[in-house]
Amino acid sequence: MFVKTMYRIRRISFFCLLLFSTAANAQTLLTLDECRSRALESNKSLKMADEKRTETLNLQRAALWQMLPKVSANGGYTWMEKSIKLLSDEQKQRINSMGNTVQESINSSIRERTSELPLYGEEIGDILTGIVSNSDLSTDLNTVGQEITNGFETDTRNTMFGIATVTQPIYTGGKLLALYKSARLVNHLSGIEYDKKREEILIAVDEAYWQVVSVKHKKELAEKYAALLDTLNHNVELLVDAEMATKGDLAKVRVKLNEAQMSLTKATNGLALAKMLLAQRCGLPLEADYEVTDNIPTLTLAAPQVIDIEDVWQQRRELQMLRISDSIARQSQRIAASGLKPNIVATAGYLVSRPNLFDGFKNEFGGTFLAGIAVNIPILHPGSIYSLKATKAKRREINYQIDEAKELIELQVNKINFELQLAYKKLDQAKSNLVGAEENLKLAEESFKAGMCSSSDLMAAQTAWISAQGEILDAQIEIEMNSLYLKQALGSKIDN
Repeated sequence: MFVKTMYRIRRISFFCLLLFSTAANAQTLLTLDECRSRALESNKSLKMADEKRTETLNLQRAALWQMLPKVSANGGYTWMEKSIKLLSDEQKQRINSMGNTVQESINSSIRERTSELPLYGEEIGDILTGIVSNSDLSTDLNTVGQEITNGFETDTRNTMFGIATVTQPIYTGGKLLALYKSARLVNHLSGIEYDKKREEILIAVDEAYWQVVSVKHKKELAEKYAALLDTLNHNVELLVDAEMATKGDLAKVRVKLNEAQMSLTKATNGLALAKMLLAQRCGLPLEADYEVTDNIPTLTLAAPQVIDIEDVWQQRRELQMLRISDSIARQSQRIAASGLKPNIVATAGYLVSRPNLFDGFKNEFGGTFLAGIAVNIPILHPGSIYSLKATKAKRREINYQIDEAKELIELQVNKINFELQLAYKKLDQAKSNLVGAEENLKLAEESFKAGMCSSSDLMAAQTAWISAQGEILDAQIEIEMNSLYLKQALGSKIDN
């Protein structure tokens, strides 16, 4: 029982160790689509372009709100050592004693008039002035005067105010609408720049990916070539020992073998560097251990693609960006022209203050509604005239850039299309060369075994066979990349 238990433990331990070893030695296998996805997720430039889109979108929204009503509130508090006086001290004294002044004036007038009476004038004057003096006229008037002076006391040592306003632009010469359209165009432009950056990243990843595939295959070819030469070296050594070949033949083989081993070393180092470049573009550590799928599709000669250059001009992002720049310049022209047009703005609001300015400076809050229209009419603005001329010159400059870009794009498209067709022809020729190289190698090997050809002839056949395989690989990858370049040149979307 104990022996069986120990046997089971050993089996479990063995399988665990085998599983751990397999997992530790497993390498990540990356396809082209996976490399593209990793690059898009990790690229900092693309993230910055995405943030640029968010920035311009919010600027567009901000420009839209410039045309809508704005509501604001303001308030404040002020302390002053002295209150504002509407009446001087002398004026206050005269108003406070106006009852006494009026009573004296009445008594004086009564005496003056009654003194003119022929009979008992003075007695009547004394009676009337006594009646006036005994009345409350002076006291009442003094009280009224006191109330008047008190009413003119402002008590502005502690002042508080608040105002809420609504402002609505009515006409600004088209400036606000042009600003909104410019912001919307800039947002569209940032979206195109994002797509352009995305395509550049995908193309860079494809270039690095196919470079790894190319160097990997060439390394395998270098290994095959070195193995062939190693076998040939061994066979020539046997022939030298049998005195059927010279040491000179052996020296030639060894020189070729050394060259093949050096080429293999270069291919190995080149593969390591190519994998580092691909890892960097995919956002992986430079020392990451991975392999790529190297399934190159079978390609045949394709008919030349019919190109509608007018459609290409519509699809190319560079021309789209220039056309948007022209539209932005047109809006800038309208903004410059708005500096020569009147501006009309309507305002409304509610004002509250303490002391109450609307009810005798009472020490309480009081408010009122207000509304108005402000009009600005430019009369002499030479700067706006020159700004308008500058924007017109900018538009002409952009139109020249568009014409030049069309010429360069047409030249680029035709060039890449010719290179693609040439790559197809190279592939067809390389396949034909490979068939001939395989037959020649087979005959050379049989002849060498029969002693009918030299080692140099066999090495030449081997070199031609390896070279033909390398030409096929180069042509296939050239077709892949030129197809991608042509797709970009036509303005077609490069899918992830």
